[in-house]
Amino acid sequence: MFLNHLLRRGVPKIARYGLLGFLTVLTSASVTAQAASPCNKPLYLTFDTGHMGVAPLIADVLQRQNVKVTFFAANEPTQEGDGTLGEHWASWWRARGAEGHAFASHTFDHVYWRADAGHGTWQMRPSAGPNKGKTEVWNSQRYCAELQRANTRLQQLTGQTPLPLFRAPGGKTSPSLLAAAKQCGFGHVGWADAGFLGDELPSDKYPNALLLQRALSKVRSGDILMAHLGIWSRQDPWAPTVLEPLIEGLKAKGFCFATLPSHPQFKAWTR
Repeated sequence: MFLNHLLRRGVPKIARYGLLGFLTVLTSASVTAQAASPCNKPLYLTFDTGHMGVAPLIADVLQRQNVKVTFFAANEPTQEGDGTLGEHWASWWRARGAEGHAFASHTFDHVYWRADAGHGTWQMRPSAGPNKGKTEVWNSQRYCAELQRANTRLQQLTGQTPLPLFRAPGGKTSPSLLAAAKQCGFGHVGWADAGFLGDELPSDKYPNALLLQRALSKVRSGDILMAHLGIWSRQDPWAPTVLEPLIEGLKAKGFCFATLPSHPQFKAWTR
């Protein structure tokens, strides 16, 4: 408005151009300052892989909201294509790498811990891959190789170095399994109680409106939030219906978003 007033008053052309340049610098500096402002109430939004049916929509929301997240990836079955880490989805992962998101292992074949089997072994059951549904006894060498398989593939797809972190499917672990993973360089990441966003709950009992209201009221600064890139069993998809209102609502409450390398618990480990 101020600039328009001066133009209507007949400010000489050269002065107008100088003023335009000055205001452009001011605007640019303001945007830069906002972008560089410290994140005083950080949240750490994470996504585990899933059927990928909503993955493009989730990516659109994250880009529109300028939110960076951490993806935990396994090679799970998908609605279309050859698995979450297959060639069909390679361009999707490549784009997320270019956008500056972070990546970590979810075990390659989405392998669930079932029980400790003693003497440094565990009963494990993959939910994907050639041994899907079979309970097997694994040692630490096999489990570490499984964690690294996912990270190796993620680096191929994204062009980024994945984090030395992992999330066990279902969050199911034991102290001995976590100790073995730590020995081969992987720290485990769970989620906050309020950070369980509920996208894998039945939609008839937990409608999207309820999940949104619950998250907005309970999430606290420093929480790790967890959702998925598609859940087979949920009839009314959580994403992206809840995702954008949730991000906007949390921003309105003064929260900001960061990836796990800046989390106090993992900062030193990932460095």
